[in-house]
Amino acid sequence: MSTRIGAYVMAALLVVYLGLVGWRAVQFIGTGEPVAIGIGVALLALPLIGVWALWRELDFGARSQQLVRRLEAESGPIDLGVPVRASGRPERDAADAAFGGFRAAVEAEPESWRAWLRLSLAYDAAGDRRRARTAVRRAISLERAER
Repeated sequence: MSTRIGAYVMAALLVVYLGLVGWRAVQFIGTGEPVAIGIGVALLALPLIGVWALWRELDFGARSQQLVRRLEAESGPIDLGVPVRASGRPERDAADAAFGGFRAAVEAEPESWRAWLRLSLAYDAAGDRRRARTAVRRAISLERAER
């Protein structure tokens, strides 16, 4: 829950920042000077890119959470079969050892969003965030196609 709150706080701060940059862009454009207008237009483009990136990240987080909740509703709490530390994080060596089973499940059912989601959780437990995000994206697209 604290991660979600942190994401919303950062999003709110980004919105404030983008608003201030947007206001400064309008002031630059209002001067009528060609260089200042160019700077103003560039400053307007940056907030638009920022809003797009923020939307993508929040949408990704919401969709991945929906899939985890749906999988838990279907089959109960997700158990990777990996022991966890006192902090709640999986033990990396055990996650690496269990990873092969999740990879085999994806190879056996490449069109299963459930298998891809479990694989992403295994990647995350093993500390490979980039591949975890890629696997979640695949799970999201497969689940959309299933609907």
